[in-house]
Amino acid sequence: MTRRTPSGQSLRTIFAAPLAIALLSVVALVAALTGDGWRDALSWVGLAVPILTVAWAMKARRT
Repeated sequence: MTRRTPSGQSLRTIFAAPLAIALLSVVALVAALTGDGWRDALSWVGLAVPILTVAWAMKARRT
């Protein structure tokens, strides 16, 4: 049984993207703390995703 919000979306649909961003951020933070080399690159990319997502959302909202 999935609960529906007034907009007709399930809670799973609403929270899927924020959960994915949170998990990616945790992986990136752990990678940054545990190693060098490719882990540094992973952490930079992983921690840039939330910033880029907010920038994209702000731009989309203006138009």
